[in-house]
This record gives sequence, structure tokens and C-alpha cells, in this order.
Amino acid sequence: MLLGTWNLENLYRPGGPFGPGDRAAYESKLASLAAVITELDPALLGVQEVGDPGALEDLAGMLDDDWRIALSGHTDSRGTRVGFLSRTDVTVVADTAAFPAGLHPVQADDAGPAAGRAGRGFLAVEVAGDGDGPPLRAAVCHLKSKLLSYPDGRFHPRDEGERARYGAYALYRRAAEAAALRALADELLDGDGRERDVAVLGDLNDEVQAATTQILLGPPGSEIGTPGHDRPDDGDALRLWDVAPLIPAAQRYSRVNSGRRELIDHVLLSHRLVRRVTVAGTGLPDEGPPRLPSIGADPAERRGVAGSDHAPVWVRVG
Repeated sequence: MLLGTWNLENLYRPGGPFGPGDRAAYESKLASLAAVITELDPALLGVQEVGDPGALEDLAGMLDDDWRIALSGHTDSRGTRVGFLSRTDVTVVADTAAFPAGLHPVQADDAGPAAGRAGRGFLAVEVAGDGDGPPLRAAVCHLKSKLLSYPDGRFHPRDEGERARYGAYALYRRAAEAAALRALADELLDGDGRERDVAVLGDLNDEVQAATTQILLGPPGSEIGTPGHDRPDDGDALRLWDVAPLIPAAQRYSRVNSGRRELIDHVLLSHRLVRRVTVAGTGLPDEGPPRLPSIGADPAERRGVAGSDHAPVWVRVG
């Protein structure tokens, strides 16, 4: 069983302010995305930046077999949301954007109201497990971007003071969203990660050692590659493991930002699930490091471009 996550980058039907400018560009984008998904052949794929539900339906229609779609009802200011493509029936178990109890709204800009919810929400589903195993519960997310936007639709600051403030606001929101996602993971694990198959999939917009990513792991001490990884303890029932260390070093990135390779898309697994991982990767299996464009500060520059500026991140579970 292959599980994965992929930011599809501006998946809109043509004609709107954010998607392709014409039908030909739209069809080229769909064909490029469909070719990757077909070769990847996932059982369950978490997706981000679905700007138009109809566009995801169009994409699913280009794939083999009868794919199921689940989409969050929560959208950001551009209408993008998270969701799943699945080869089997999916049951939605949570669709939320709420911050957990005790976490107050965070400052979002210089003058406006504070943000008291996740910008793109979180969707959790349940699908049948392999063989006689338990069902798989998976959550998908897209945390606040590191690519900063400023008032009046600007992507460049007036000065370095503004850049610093808006960088802080983005970090506040991403950290709060990570805490909210961890609360959802706690519900899915229900204190029983040794027996439950739970996956958290998504674009975390930060790398493995970032504080926001580390929030999701739960109790420290058993990360892959550390001395405690093979030592059972009480925390195993509550932990999630980031599979990043299992990805070959040359492939350990999912986006290229201003020429720098970053792994900002992640797969995190419960104890029972991570012990059955046979291989992990980015891009397509057997094709080596992903071939990705380098993106800059203005995402509008890629409007209508085929494919995605992210590589899928995936694991195969035996």
C-alpha cells in the first residue's frame, strides 16, 4: 500500500483569477498531474491547493479505475482546500479548522483581526486497511505558507521592518495550525498508536527540524535514526514518526525555493504503521531526485504552468 501527499499547485479550472488562462493550459496541467499520479499509483493521496472541486473531479476522471474524492469544506482567501484521492471508499471522520481549547487567536497582520482558525482546515478520513488489519485513519493539511504576502496584494515588502513583522505573523499562524493538527492527531490516535494505523499527510511549509514540524511528533525520544528508535516506551502509543530520514538523501526535498532544496511536505505515521514501512521517497519511484523548478517570492508568476512546483512525498507500507 502506497500512501502519499502532493501539493497540486493552483488546481483551478480556467477563467478565474488564479488558475490557467485558457483551456489548453488547463488540459496540459491536468495531463501532467495525471501522469504522475498514474505512475505513483497510490492507494491514498492527500492533496493540497485544490482551488476548484470540479478541477479535482476532472483530474480524477483522467485516472484509471474509479477514484473516490473527499474534500474539506474549509477554504483560504483564494478558495483553496485540502482533500484526498482514494482507490477505495472513504469515510470522513473530521473536517475542522478550529484551534484547540486554550489556544487563543494569533496576530495575522498589522491592523486586521487576529486569526482564530486554520486558514485551509484539516480533513481526516478512514479507509479500509490491508488484509485483516485495522482501518487506516489519515489527516491531510496545508499549514500557513512561508511565502509572505502583504497588504494590497503585494508579495514584496515596503521595507525590512515589514518583512520581519509579516514573517513573524506567518510563523505565529503556522505554529498555531501545527498545534491544532496535533490535537486532531491525538483524536485519531486515541492513545493507542501501537495498535492503530494513523497517518498525517501534508504540506507543513517547514522542514524536518523546524519547531512547527516538531510539534506534530508528540513525546520526544524515538525519532528515526536516534538511539531510542528501537526501544519501546510508553510514548510510542502517542507518537508520530516523520519518515523523512527513510528517504534517500539525494531525494530528500519536495520543493526548490530560490535555488535551495527543501523538504516541506511530510508523511508522519503512528507506531504500528511506521514499523511496516518498506521504502519512502519523493517524486516518482525509480526516477532519482525530483526535477523541480525553482520558485521565487511571487506565486502568481506560475499561474497556468503545467504540473506542480512540489514533488509528491510517499511511503510504501508492507
